[in-house]
Amino acid sequence: MTMTLAPAPRAAMPLLNRLMADEPRFTRLGILLALALIPVFAAMALDARTWQEVNVWVKPAKFLASLALFTLNLALFARLLPPGMTARRSYRAFSVVVVLCILAEMAWIGGAAAMGTGSHFNHTTPALAALYPIMGLVAITLTSASLVYGVAIWRHRAAPPAPALRLSIALGLVLTFALTVAVAGFMATAGDHLVGQPETGARLPVLGWSREVGDLRVAHFLATHAMQALPLLGLGALALPARAAGPAVWAAAAGYTALTLATFAQALAGQPVLP
Repeated sequence: MTMTLAPAPRAAMPLLNRLMADEPRFTRLGILLALALIPVFAAMALDARTWQEVNVWVKPAKFLASLALFTLNLALFARLLPPGMTARRSYRAFSVVVVLCILAEMAWIGGAAAMGTGSHFNHTTPALAALYPIMGLVAITLTSASLVYGVAIWRHRAAPPAPALRLSIALGLVLTFALTVAVAGFMATAGDHLVGQPETGARLPVLGWSREVGDLRVAHFLATHAMQALPLLGLGALALPARAAGPAVWAAAAGYTALTLATFAQALAGQPVLP
């Protein structure tokens, strides 16, 4: 009796093959990060240790999911880069640096969880205190991939897809870098993501944002996911007349930036995004 593996969904394999052809490094890393969620979820179920009243494995799970989405999105957008860009030696070197930075980030966050402590805003030991500013530079470096992609796609305007969609992708990528560095940079210097002293520890389900005091992670979340949100808005703009689609994308980008900054200001005022 022979055993055959169930075939992958028809739509999944062509997409995976395309991603591998366009950007194999980011595709492989994205898949690896997604698969790493399995043992992390298992650890979360078996390990009851907490840091600041949250299971120590929650942060690695969040970062794995976010960085998997980040790298797979970059692989998806790689087809829009100027011809030959991914074959250049400078690009290959840069992409390797980005991959190494992401792996270093996850080793730091996962290692802290394994030790039963937190990676961010944790100066309980000299080693963690020394690593914190270094990992900040690592985070900026890996996030810069979205800036490089955004600028390159912006300049390469002659190719498909539709101009409005291409514009939304480029703006989303650039905003991801600009807003994330601004918000995360402030959080790093502030030394905490909360503004105020919570009394009951009430949080929003899944996301974990405070329902009592200001939480800078709301703005950080919006900033990090601009590269997904703006292209989705750009797809919606395609339903508009061609001359209105471009201005609609610019308006959406301005609105998204305003929303991110508004949640940032709300957190600084010590107010929760939802009571």
